[in-house]
Amino acid sequence: MQGFPGGLPDLAHLQATMNAIEHACSLIQMHMNPAEAESVIASLHSSHMPYQTCRFIIETSKVPNARFQAAGAIGDAAIREWGILIDENKRSLIIFCLQYVMEHASAPDAYVQSKVSAVAARLCLTIFFSGEAIYFGQPWLWPTVCRDQFCGILGTHYQLCLLEGPSLFLQLFELEFYCWAQAALLSVSNKILEHPTSVPEEKVCSAALRLMFQILNWDFKHAANEPDNSHSRINTLTSGIRHDAVMLKKFDHSLVKPGPTWNDVLISSGHTSWLLNFYATLREKCSYDTLWIDSPIAVSARQLIVQLCSLAGAVFPSDNGETQIKHIALILSAIIQWIDPPDVISASIQSGQSESEFIDGCHALLSMASLTSAMLFDNLLTSVRPYGTIHVLSSLTSEVVKILTVNQDEEETWSADALDILLETWSVTLGQMDGDKTILPHDRVFAASSLFNTIVESHLKAAADSALDENDDTEYFHASVSKRDERLASYALIARAAADMTVPFLVRLFSERFSLLSQRISGNESTRTLEELYWLLLITGHVLTDSGEGETALVNYTIFQAVFGYGNEINAVIWFLARWVATYLLPLDTRKEQISTTYHDDGSQHESQFSRKILLTFAVEHNQVDFVLDSVVRISVATLTLYPGENELQALTCQKLLAALVRHKQISIRLLLLDSWRDLARAFANERALFSVNARIQRSLAETLVCAASFIKDSEASAQYLRDLLGPIVACLVDNSSRNDLKAVAQQADAIYMVSCLLERLRGAARATQPRTQKALFEMGHSMMNPLLTLLEAYKNQFVVDFVDGQVVYLGAKETTILINFCLRLLQIYSCNNIGKISLSLSTSLRSEAQVEKYKDLRALLQLLTNICSKDLVDFSSVGDDENTTDISEVIYVGLHIVTPLISLDLLKYPKLSRDYFALVSHMLEVYPEKVAQLNKDAFAHVIGTLDFGIQHQACRDIDVFEKCLSAVNALASYHFKQRSAGKEGLSAQTVESQGSNGKLQESIASHFLRLLMQLLLFEDFRMELAGSAADALLPLLLCEQDLYQRLVQELLERQPIPALKSRLASAFHSLTSSNQLSSSLNRPNRQRFRKNLHEFLVEVSGFMRIK
Repeated sequence: MQGFPGGLPDLAHLQATMNAIEHACSLIQMHMNPAEAESVIASLHSSHMPYQTCRFIIETSKVPNARFQAAGAIGDAAIREWGILIDENKRSLIIFCLQYVMEHASAPDAYVQSKVSAVAARLCLTIFFSGEAIYFGQPWLWPTVCRDQFCGILGTHYQLCLLEGPSLFLQLFELEFYCWAQAALLSVSNKILEHPTSVPEEKVCSAALRLMFQILNWDFKHAANEPDNSHSRINTLTSGIRHDAVMLKKFDHSLVKPGPTWNDVLISSGHTSWLLNFYATLREKCSYDTLWIDSPIAVSARQLIVQLCSLAGAVFPSDNGETQIKHIALILSAIIQWIDPPDVISASIQSGQSESEFIDGCHALLSMASLTSAMLFDNLLTSVRPYGTIHVLSSLTSEVVKILTVNQDEEETWSADALDILLETWSVTLGQMDGDKTILPHDRVFAASSLFNTIVESHLKAAADSALDENDDTEYFHASVSKRDERLASYALIARAAADMTVPFLVRLFSERFSLLSQRISGNESTRTLEELYWLLLITGHVLTDSGEGETALVNYTIFQAVFGYGNEINAVIWFLARWVATYLLPLDTRKEQISTTYHDDGSQHESQFSRKILLTFAVEHNQVDFVLDSVVRISVATLTLYPGENELQALTCQKLLAALVRHKQISIRLLLLDSWRDLARAFANERALFSVNARIQRSLAETLVCAASFIKDSEASAQYLRDLLGPIVACLVDNSSRNDLKAVAQQADAIYMVSCLLERLRGAARATQPRTQKALFEMGHSMMNPLLTLLEAYKNQFVVDFVDGQVVYLGAKETTILINFCLRLLQIYSCNNIGKISLSLSTSLRSEAQVEKYKDLRALLQLLTNICSKDLVDFSSVGDDENTTDISEVIYVGLHIVTPLISLDLLKYPKLSRDYFALVSHMLEVYPEKVAQLNKDAFAHVIGTLDFGIQHQACRDIDVFEKCLSAVNALASYHFKQRSAGKEGLSAQTVESQGSNGKLQESIASHFLRLLMQLLLFEDFRMELAGSAADALLPLLLCEQDLYQRLVQELLERQPIPALKSRLASAFHSLTSSNQLSSSLNRPNRQRFRKNLHEFLVEVSGFMRIK
């Protein structure tokens, strides 16, 4: 070949070199003396001007590996000696490679041809990298097979060369590369259209399209340095074009911004229109061939079309986005045939047609949505269709969801892929709509609503159909939780776009399913309904709430992930360890009998023995458990110290994993012997590292560490463990309480945080109180009672509540007196600092932080009083006649005086506080009615007012609260009846203001609640399951106010206009108080009889009175 570099060839030398290379390759292949063989081959690669030798080997050798090494040597030498080669040498090398590949295209050793192709591409690109002007002629005028090879090898190795050494020259010659490929495509397009699948030009066309696609995938960094005034020229609010790349959740997407120099090639020349017409014509001509959609030319053309959807920036002229909008609309008008109508296309796919075109169309929609506002995206299609793009998107998504939920085969993945793309498109579109505060027209909102309805109905059907499915390979229902939640979050975004319609729709579906359950349907139908309700709960939770992202990690996020991994993965690890520990480390005496025995046909128990062997491997009787426990503790310490801010992970560690370790005696005993556990306890007691953990999590950690002490057999050793663990905490709190400048520093942020953390730790310790640890914990609490009273004047904490709750059932008389006196002093301090600070007018709302703190204080106070009550209720200690003992009822009385003025009717609307309050009042009236009767007039009236509120407003809201109110009224009326029966005044002096027919009136407590209960039973929404509690409250009221009862009955009968109903009502009232031998007593048998009478009464009058 003329111009081929190297001197005149010596045939003998060439033959000898070829033989040496062939022998070296054979040695390597047989793994014999590889060092010598590699040395021979390396000498060829490093020799000066080896081109003639390598050419001889490539053309003559029968050993493929030898030809492969010779081709590589040409490439290495050419790059190494590029500066001394003349242009003719370089051109000759490239042409030789191209000709060899063309002549040996059908040779069996394809890897040799690939190597030679790679050398040719490498040399071609090196020419452009160096900026040399070596003329090869115009590639589109070369013979067809040569053009095919040139475009093919250039496209194949283009991105590889970008990674190996991108330079400014590469960036500058991208346009020229693109023009070369474009010209090659144009030169063969007519022939391809005449014979779409039977000409060799098809390979040229496919290679050119691939190369153009790869070029447009480049980052175009040079375009970033060119002046781009698109941001200032185009007003997004008016044009609807976005200029920032949208971050997609599941797909890589970036804007293609080649710069203004590309305008003539891509925009002005009509390149996009020509490409769309070219593909559409080919598509029509090949419609008979179902395999054509997946042919190289079709796939390459669609890839380029989808890439052109992302064109943006200065490649478009400065015309307020008009050209770019026309460009996007033009592509959409062409690709709409790929995806519309959705039902017809999906049917063809299910019949065997390829889904690749449909998937590409969905990708194109996603790219367009990423470039446009919601309104513009919807209007893109209106010029060629009577409906908008969102309507098409809704129809597409509906069809895909239907297919996905019906066909759940593992091989049927295209519908899942399509749904992911379409949901991402919805997320982009609706996310932009939220950001721009754009309101879609009603028909577009209706499209979103219809789509969501279809989604819900399809998934409900799938859930119901799978309810009785025993197969374990249903991919749809066994997807990962994160995958499920991700898809549900996208569904929720669609629902929120039409919330006025979708939320009532969900409510209706819930009501229908609950109604079915209440009808006591058959077992299978009940299971189906429960599956539907489960799915409804999932989707409703996502529609109504957003998932929290958690706190940002203090460590740089990229480094954090690289070193420690992803948070979700660590969460999964901790969750798994917690479950694994609870399963495999249980003591054998509780597991032996639970290991199932499985017999084979031959009577063997192989599977059972194998399962038993696995279980015994890690059980506590084996030394392996120490290694496991040590590893788990060290992992736990890592999550608590190396993951700051990851509250969910750390809560999982303390509340699940570590808590599982101290649940069983044998495990805890071994745990306490580990150095890692001692290190954890020491760090908790003496070091500041764990103070970075959330205070509530510190409470859980303290509870876990203290729980372990309950399994130490020696009481003194157990107490010493607790002193070592909690002693530094107590000492620190005592020191803080004795500071002279406590008031000055108490409200500083670091002081508040420190004291709050210490108190939370003590709360956790108090919650872990067990018989073995109770004494040591009480001594600890006793030693800091006075300092604690000082601190609690400045800091809010519920330690005392938990301390009393944990200790109260174990205390003897002396300890009880100490505890009660402490609580009494605490109540007095609270009274001095809080009485009058919450007025009824201020407590109508808990909007401010101060109000929320008062709410917490009241709950804590109510819980404290309730815990003290429980001591008096089940007190098995011998109190004796010690004159220093404190009457618990006195403490309750003081507490009730403090709490009563602070409880407003608005505060009682909060369920937790309402339950705590009425639990206390109910207990007080049952156990200490005389103390309640001694309350001053205002306090007593307030208690009655709250009971009145509870009965009238909680009957249909909170059954527990309503029953407690009825119990309180029962206790109040029973006390009054018993006092009067004994000739005492009872509650006669206490009156309440009521609304009568003639205005406001003062009446007795019993009269007031009798009127209230009769009104509730006869005219209000009353639940029949509460009839027993209502009877218990009504009976003493009737006995106390028999005259009033007769008057009320007479008034009701007189207001009944229908004689027949009047007679039935009179008979029912008579039976209520006279049947079943009812007497004027409050003993248990009489109460049972009245319960029966009231139930029969309500059943009788339910047909004509307002009873539900």
